[in-house]
Amino acid sequence: MTPDEQRPPETDAELDGGGVVLALVPARNEAERVGATVRALRRLPGVAEVLVVSDGSADATADRALEAGAHCLDLPRNIGKGGALNAGLAALMGRVAERLSPEPAALLLADADLAETASRLDRLLHPVLAGEVDLAIADLPAQRGAGGFGVAMGLARRGMARATGRTMAEPLSGQRAVRWEVLPALIPFAPGFGVEVAMTIDALRAGLRVVEVEVDLRHNPTGKDLSGILHRARQARAITRELTRRKAWRPSPNGKPAAPPRKGGGGSPQPPDPGSAGDPGPPGGTG
Repeated sequence: MTPDEQRPPETDAELDGGGVVLALVPARNEAERVGATVRALRRLPGVAEVLVVSDGSADATADRALEAGAHCLDLPRNIGKGGALNAGLAALMGRVAERLSPEPAALLLADADLAETASRLDRLLHPVLAGEVDLAIADLPAQRGAGGFGVAMGLARRGMARATGRTMAEPLSGQRAVRWEVLPALIPFAPGFGVEVAMTIDALRAGLRVVEVEVDLRHNPTGKDLSGILHRARQARAITRELTRRKAWRPSPNGKPAAPPRKGGGGSPQPPDPGSAGDPGPPGGTG
């Protein structure tokens, strides 16, 4: 996990009492944009380290991430977004346990294709580091060139509302800041493209404080070509799977969403088993 194995120096946020942030970036074939994303994340106050998980990439994603100053976990095969996040979080927790990385106050999740706009994710970090919320989710503006039909988004929004009573503006946003100590309630992350829907449902059912924050971010949109259609079909399938697992379609007898037991208590999070992500999904599962 180069470029180095030294404990990083204190960051500005740590010195100001805001706390240290570790950033985790799942990436698949993002060599063109991951470098700019990493550099933008590293400039954020409080971010001590950035870990990129290259999820079976066939291009130079890992090389570009390392050149930009990130650590990199280069997976030999594609295991999907949720699996990549589990593998990366396990690696980060291992570094913290070995005192190679500082004890963080927050985990920042960012997609690899944000490029320079990742510098705006400080808007997510502020309320989390201030202790005001447990999970902050970026609400993105409409993306130029996006060619979706709204099926996956609508499915996620309706299912999450039925499961939790909360309607989310941006249910599929991968840009999230999480208080480190609440991670036991959220891990292991769900497999594939179901990770965001599952994470939000689990957070709300666990009674965590969840907010959406408008952030002007830009990423590579998915078009209406065959590749884009297949991508959205996989996404919708993963969302349906996680909604079904969480009984989103079956309200409790009193008409309110049923809340399952929390996954874990407080204290230091335990590393998720990277293999616990389950169904890795077809190639192209990270993004």
